[in-house]
Amino acid sequence: MTTLAIRGGRVIDPANGIDATADVLIVDGQIAAVGPDAGKDASETVDASGLVVCPGFVDIHCHLREPGFEHKETIETGTLAAARGGFTTVCAMPNTEPPTDSAAAVEFVLHTAQTQGHVRVLPIGCVTRGRAGKELADLAELAQAGAVAFSDDGSPVVDPHLMRRALEYAAMLGTPVIEHSEDPALSAGGVMHEGWVSTRLGLSGIPAAAEEAAVARNVALARETGSPIHCAHVSTAGSVEIVRSAKARGVAVTAEVTPHHLALTHEAVMQSGREAPGGLAYDTNAKVNPPLRTPEDVEACVAGLLDGTIDCIATDHAPHASQDKVCEFDAAAMGISGLETAFAQSLSAVPLEKVIAALTVAPAAVLGLERHVVKIGTLSEGAPGDVTIIDPKAEWTVEPETFASRGKNTPLAGRTLKGKVVGTVFGGKMAWQA
Repeated sequence: MTTLAIRGGRVIDPANGIDATADVLIVDGQIAAVGPDAGKDASETVDASGLVVCPGFVDIHCHLREPGFEHKETIETGTLAAARGGFTTVCAMPNTEPPTDSAAAVEFVLHTAQTQGHVRVLPIGCVTRGRAGKELADLAELAQAGAVAFSDDGSPVVDPHLMRRALEYAAMLGTPVIEHSEDPALSAGGVMHEGWVSTRLGLSGIPAAAEEAAVARNVALARETGSPIHCAHVSTAGSVEIVRSAKARGVAVTAEVTPHHLALTHEAVMQSGREAPGGLAYDTNAKVNPPLRTPEDVEACVAGLLDGTIDCIATDHAPHASQDKVCEFDAAAMGISGLETAFAQSLSAVPLEKVIAALTVAPAAVLGLERHVVKIGTLSEGAPGDVTIIDPKAEWTVEPETFASRGKNTPLAGRTLKGKVVGTVFGGKMAWQA
């Protein structure tokens, strides 16, 4: 029997309403007890005095790039980055090469994570074969192999009839659909948010309507079919209002928001970039899809998370090699490497208790992950021994060159953030410690 106790910290477990100084005792990889002196007889202890202890973070939207794009990230490096960011479970999106549209592809991700990963990886399968939007993948086969959700992330399912069928099949399987809400006809050619910054920089813009039109369609299909749908990375005030209205009418819709859409605006594109010909300035590390929006959109996303319209925070961790970003803005890849900055960036916009809930029990509930890992996202007895230890007062400077992720692409380089993950326990063992 192996025992590990995390002692003397402020334990916050939103699922059980716990916010008190206590010990967390882990026995043979599972939570055994939470309470005063619960870990006094443990064979191994971690002193968490003055720190916050909570369930391990859960990321339901992450790009690990393997197989096919190992120069950007691997399951090994991505899960180490996850551990450094406090995440003990990450759900891997299927836009790999080949895509995760077969049982063999799902099994590859699971096996590689088990043999090389630092934390738990749960695969997300494709909605359509090859993410091409032409015909449904074998959703039953994917679910049976271990896919926890279906998504063509980055490639929206444009055909509404096909999306309707996907929702109907997914509902029968009890496996949710995650949709990248974007109308490609409206976003075509755009590289950042359509607004005064894009005009000043001479860059083609992506209007808010490109997202909102797709969110509205997806909500309508969810209402029509009675099937649940999860809206990935909402970024506009209009999208938040559509989701809020849909929930009020009883539509089975959930939504996530990224840390960067909670804390950054489209001004980040020009504020940290180097001067370009013509006196223009831009930072390709701030190029992301959906794009960074206006301050009003950021305020709406924060308000939506606080009032429950938006269910959870997800990183949309999208690592890229340096050559994908060190180029003209139009040619640069979209995405931010976000696992290692997610907690602190979220904390800059949202209170600590809400951040923890939005990174633990909430994302697990959105995808129904308890069907795959019992009591995930909690510190309940019998739950996985997954714990994150935080110093919410620590200040640190973002140095991308020190990231565990192969993707150093972040617009936060050189910035000072407050709130730091100082330890991550996965399955009762220390996966990372500062």
